[in-house]
Amino acid sequence: MMARTAAALVLFIAPGLALAQDPGAPMSAINWLSDSVNEPADVPLGPSNGAGETTGAEVAAITVAPLDASSGPRPDAIGLLAPHVTGLPADLWGASQPEDVVRRISDERSDMLPALQSLLTEILLAELDPPQAGGGDGQAVFLARIDKLLDMGAVEEAHALLTQAGAATPDIVRRWFDAALLIGQEDEVCRAMEAAPDLSPTYPARVFCLARAGDWDGAVLVMGNARALGEITEDEDLLLARFLDPDLFEDEAPPEPPRPMTPLAFRLFEAIGEPVPTTNLPRAFAHADLRSNIGWKAQVEAGERLARAGALSDNQLLGLYTLREPAASGGVWERVRLVQDLDRAVSEGNPRAVEVILPRAWSALQAAELDMPIARLYGQTIAGMDLKGEAADIAFHMGLLGDRYEIIALEADPAGAMDRFLAGVAQGNVAGLTPPTDAARAVADGFSATAIPGRYADLVDGDRLGEAILAAISDFTVGTRGDFDEVADALALFRAIGLEDVARRAALDFLILERRG
Repeated sequence: MMARTAAALVLFIAPGLALAQDPGAPMSAINWLSDSVNEPADVPLGPSNGAGETTGAEVAAITVAPLDASSGPRPDAIGLLAPHVTGLPADLWGASQPEDVVRRISDERSDMLPALQSLLTEILLAELDPPQAGGGDGQAVFLARIDKLLDMGAVEEAHALLTQAGAATPDIVRRWFDAALLIGQEDEVCRAMEAAPDLSPTYPARVFCLARAGDWDGAVLVMGNARALGEITEDEDLLLARFLDPDLFEDEAPPEPPRPMTPLAFRLFEAIGEPVPTTNLPRAFAHADLRSNIGWKAQVEAGERLARAGALSDNQLLGLYTLREPAASGGVWERVRLVQDLDRAVSEGNPRAVEVILPRAWSALQAAELDMPIARLYGQTIAGMDLKGEAADIAFHMGLLGDRYEIIALEADPAGAMDRFLAGVAQGNVAGLTPPTDAARAVADGFSATAIPGRYADLVDGDRLGEAILAAISDFTVGTRGDFDEVADALALFRAIGLEDVARRAALDFLILERRG
């Protein structure tokens, strides 16, 4: 970090830090947004003479106008996946009220089965018409989608949506700035905030952006003006001072991290050489630990955390597992070693080696809820091997968790009652099969239903199909914890509205992964 002169920084130092949202800022479903944009702002951003009087140009008072059709596409209509890609109708929200869609999205849990994670993510990323009911500001559903993606840890996807929206409103820019900070792509947002005539970055955000652009003198001047006007807190002053001139505080203890930690504070702490561990931070922060300059163990742990929520690709997780040879044992290193051994045995096409390693690897991955990524990576290949005993049973289950589940079920000759039932589920027909467990009975009930369950009928009949799907996702997730009637109803809805693949995958996940929360 380039040092600045002590004369340029007359600083007030106080313990702690609070770079979170201002109490007067718009509320968010996530509580760790950085306070990065004023709404509206009429404070001058020019240099000060130290007495609170500006010596440079002032920024005129800013007005914010509601979104309307003439200002371009409404954020609620923005998406990354077109209807022909998702198979979802463009009018999925139909006659729903925006606030009802927002509530249902916000209420979805992130600890759901993989098939439901995929469906929810697809809906959040889909290019859909805004609710016909209209009303609101045209961005409420969009913001709810972004907040849920961030909650799930899908920061890159959220960032891509936000980049499409651009500097449309302060609420959108706040999220765009924070998502960019978490994946190290903040320069574009900084430029957009400066260029937007109806937005005004807060002083901490502007100091950070000026420094990122290499304008350290400008950052110092803006900070001096902010201090003179009383526009930054003492806690913000403390951290920003260290950020601009760390040499002045070389022998002093670092400030206490804020609660909640914000992406801006996180990056500032990192810049002053006091990185904050992400383990106890919201899942979205784990992306910062995927960078190559982070220790391997932290990378693997962050990758596992994101993979559990479906926010990291299977190949990315495998890449982390196989990055190098583990130098320790136990915990995460045991999983790394087992996956490497399994990868080697599969790559060599050695069924006897797979028979030895697969039961141990599968058990360890199941305990950590990381079985699904490995099943999708290796399931099809392993299911085609001539394996014996326990390894053969595991291989069949792994194959059913992958994309070719129906073909694998057709080619198999399952012996046990549960495996025969699983094969029936994979083929979409369990007629004539005896469910061996209560969970299997719930699946059978869902597959044998011939009408839309009563709990969803009003939503479907009222042209609120998207809400019905979100309700079913939530019901299925809750139902796996004991109320299997909800599982049956959710499966019945999926099948009735044409989401057959979702129904089969969710049922297989439910029966094979045995996640009961």
